[in-house]
Amino acid sequence: MEVSAQLITDLRNKFFKKLEADGAPDPDGFHPADIARIRDTDNWLKRFLQHNELNVQEALNMLWDSCDWRKKFGCNDITENNVRRDYLEEGIFFPHNKDKDGKTLLIFKSKLHFKGTKDFGELQRCIVYWFERLERQDKGTQISVFFDMADTGLSNLDMEFTKYLIGLFKTYYPNFLNYIIIYEMPWVLNTAFKIIKSWLPAKAIQKIKFVNKSTLKEYVDADNALSAWGGNDDYSFTFVPEERATTTSNNGKLENKKVHFVDGSPMTEQGPSGFGDHENEESLLSIDSEVITFKKEKNEYSGTITFKNITSDKCISYKIKTTSPDKFRVRPSMGVLQPAQIAQVTVMLQPGYALHGLPRNDKFLVMCLPMKDLNASIPDLWKTSGKSAQQHRLRCAGLGSENGDTSKSNFFANNSGSSGDRSLDRLFSKVSQLEDCQNKLHGDLVFSRRLQLISIALTVLMAIGIIYILRSDIRNAAEQVCYHR
Repeated sequence: MEVSAQLITDLRNKFFKKLEADGAPDPDGFHPADIARIRDTDNWLKRFLQHNELNVQEALNMLWDSCDWRKKFGCNDITENNVRRDYLEEGIFFPHNKDKDGKTLLIFKSKLHFKGTKDFGELQRCIVYWFERLERQDKGTQISVFFDMADTGLSNLDMEFTKYLIGLFKTYYPNFLNYIIIYEMPWVLNTAFKIIKSWLPAKAIQKIKFVNKSTLKEYVDADNALSAWGGNDDYSFTFVPEERATTTSNNGKLENKKVHFVDGSPMTEQGPSGFGDHENEESLLSIDSEVITFKKEKNEYSGTITFKNITSDKCISYKIKTTSPDKFRVRPSMGVLQPAQIAQVTVMLQPGYALHGLPRNDKFLVMCLPMKDLNASIPDLWKTSGKSAQQHRLRCAGLGSENGDTSKSNFFANNSGSSGDRSLDRLFSKVSQLEDCQNKLHGDLVFSRRLQLISIALTVLMAIGIIYILRSDIRNAAEQVCYHR
């Protein structure tokens, strides 16, 4: 579909007019990298127009929503250092080789994934990591998603994750999909894929290709097909971090990002160098993790922050802020640490929020200051010196539960009430019933095989016994005949 330069210019002008008139949904605006991409490049805008059949207004709405989501999700800031690295290294999904159209294959090894065993929010971040990395690597060229479903069963079927993946293509990554190649799909999953097809637009359904070893060559050359698919490539996945140039501002320094914390005023979140103007000063505080993991104990969700005064001769004061003070209770939110002292702060999710899904978009800021006057009031100290504090930014990993299985419950909590999710509930109920029937059938089959083996063994023993008796009778009869003669 040809997109004229005039349509691209119209879309760009309409976006910036809307931005000037309405402002961005986020108080801090859209991410600078996305604004620069809209202002300086045509290819991204071209994809939104192609996805929306050259309708400029629909392309504008999609572009606006995408920029809003990208800012909230943090797409431009996702790296292998702030996602679950173990998920990436496990090799459930990874890019490798090309299809016949020269598009990168994003391979999903379905048999390695089991529904409900991983944090759903972290899975989302990992797949967005690969999408963003492939966007950079291939400069926005389409990709083909390859579902390797050999040796999979109902336990590997994850409808939530599949729905999320489809939603990324439909809503936030326009014209990014070349093919959906499904390799060796078991018959037991046919019903589930009928539901999945209903989530796809008509254009995307035409891109679904079911293949096996004999038909794979129509879409992937033998040299680009893994040996497990009958191809010539004996590749074994190993995660390799991306090499990226550091983004700098005009003066060569890392750009700062802003996050609104408890008092409503923006606190500057510094780049990786540490603490902005304090980057050459001594570090005061170390924190055990950049992620606060929430667990359910009795009827409350809570997480902990453990940090240490790493100086040998300074008392320091700490203070903790959050972007959602109505959602969290921090105890204690400020205090004093002696040299080398370790402290543990508890973060509680307020009642009424436990069912509102993953708090992955909520953030915490741990600030610290050296105390020159040990008799000074801590609140007064922060009123006068808070702006010069060293800062550590933390994020939430998601809500845990007593049994560790939260991905499904959190997903439905985030999406309850919609007709699509009620259909998904019914599907899961039917899939569960089908899985129970399959397990029962498998048990009956195993029992039948054992019974058959026992019957064969008994039949053989009986035959041997009958033959032995007959031989004995024949021998006795022969002896009697000889005797009479």
